[in-house]
Amino acid sequence: MDLSLIVPTFNEGPNVRELLRRLAQTLAGTAYEVVFVDDSTDDTPDIIRAAAAESDAPVRLIHRAEAVGGLGGAVVAGIQAATADWCLVMDGDLQHPPEVIPQLLARAARGDVDVVVASRYVSGGTSKGLAGSVRTAVSRLSTLLTKAMFPRKLHGCSDPMTGFFLLHRPAVELDTLRPRGFKILLEVLARRQLRLAEVPFDFAERHAGASKASFTQGVRFLAQLTMLRFGRMSAFAVVGGVGAVANLAIMWALIALGMEYVWAAIIASEVTIIGNFLLLEYLVFADMRADSGLMRHRFLKSFTFNNLEAVIRIPVLWVIVEATHIPSVVAAALTLVAAFVVRFVFHALIVYAPQRQRAGAAAPAAAAPVAADERAA
Repeated sequence: MDLSLIVPTFNEGPNVRELLRRLAQTLAGTAYEVVFVDDSTDDTPDIIRAAAAESDAPVRLIHRAEAVGGLGGAVVAGIQAATADWCLVMDGDLQHPPEVIPQLLARAARGDVDVVVASRYVSGGTSKGLAGSVRTAVSRLSTLLTKAMFPRKLHGCSDPMTGFFLLHRPAVELDTLRPRGFKILLEVLARRQLRLAEVPFDFAERHAGASKASFTQGVRFLAQLTMLRFGRMSAFAVVGGVGAVANLAIMWALIALGMEYVWAAIIASEVTIIGNFLLLEYLVFADMRADSGLMRHRFLKSFTFNNLEAVIRIPVLWVIVEATHIPSVVAAALTLVAAFVVRFVFHALIVYAPQRQRAGAAAPAAAAPVAADERAA
């Protein structure tokens, strides 16, 4: 086979025949197989079997008795069972248009990448298939936070949350993956430095059925993100905590000496901005300094941003104190907590952004066998 298409499904019966029809139309002349990995609770497996009997291309079904690892686990099972070295992962609801696949294959054919990502957010792509402005905003914010946690490995990837991508299986160490829900591409990219490229696509409306996105999936995503990137963000939190304590201590001491609380907050902020930058340089982002330009440029970016943040935060502090009459030091603590995530995202994506991308060599990895709790139909 030239290509194995991995399609995880959960109650997607009405979409199966249309998906196979469009794949056949788009991939005429390509030797491909379709591997459905199904966790359905309805008649989707029967529909897949019937459609497979009518298909000219090989169609296989792995129906899992237990949905280990969620959608991400289904994708890994499909990749393990695939016969081709190039595996294309896509949803079964036709929000990932099959007509984009030739562009992904053409980019991979250049021979200089391990992963080709179909992106909603690169120039030429759209996310119009997302249901409403709230879900679109959540997707954008999740992408920003994810890229901030993995600034080097996701450098050059505008859409690490997409479920539509082509990967070279020998470049991925499948045994190291620990899927916990929807975002398997994030898992793949975060585990190992891979060479990647992007192709734009229009995220379409669902052909049939309902979205599987839910609050539970959001919690799983946050758990996955925390487990993958606990180290750097926790170190940033420690530095932020030290800076916050120092900020509050300086502010308290200056107020005790008779200084107005607003001026005390300004001086405390300036001192801790400089101190925090030095701690970030030598503790949190030490491994990224060599690729992120000159130290004075990083300091200028950090100092400017933190002062702009202080210009916003201190008036907010004043409003909180005047409106609620809570102690000024308590109000300052609240504003510092609110600023934490914003500071982390800015420093990871802007201050320490790589000036050049270093792609690690991709060593071949053998595919592991299909898990024992799955049965092939």
